[in-house]
Amino acid sequence: MVRLYEVAHSRAGDKGNVTTLSLIPYDPGLYPVLCEVVTPEEVGRHLGERVVGEVVRHRMDGVGALLFVCPRAPGDTVTESLRLDAHGKSMSSALLEMEIPLEP
Repeated sequence: MVRLYEVAHSRAGDKGNVTTLSLIPYDPGLYPVLCEVVTPEEVGRHLGERVVGEVVRHRMDGVGALLFVCPRAPGDTVTESLRLDAHGKSMSSALLEMEIPLEP
């Protein structure tokens, strides 16, 4: 098992109560593995209560990256949230803590 931050990096964006999280492997050869094991369901489970509703994943095969669209509660926006850090960048850091199975 490895944490995603060991094999990939992430960027994030916020629009209202929707956060987008990209996942880009350092080694392009790992892209197929990430496509297989980093499912929208697993991302939703991993992010827990920060996500309200279905996480949608978009494959960006041309650039070897995944994009996750994560809905949040109506009042959980950067300007309205009572959370310590409601920015998407904190959610991208949380995503990179996710453990995945990876062959040595």
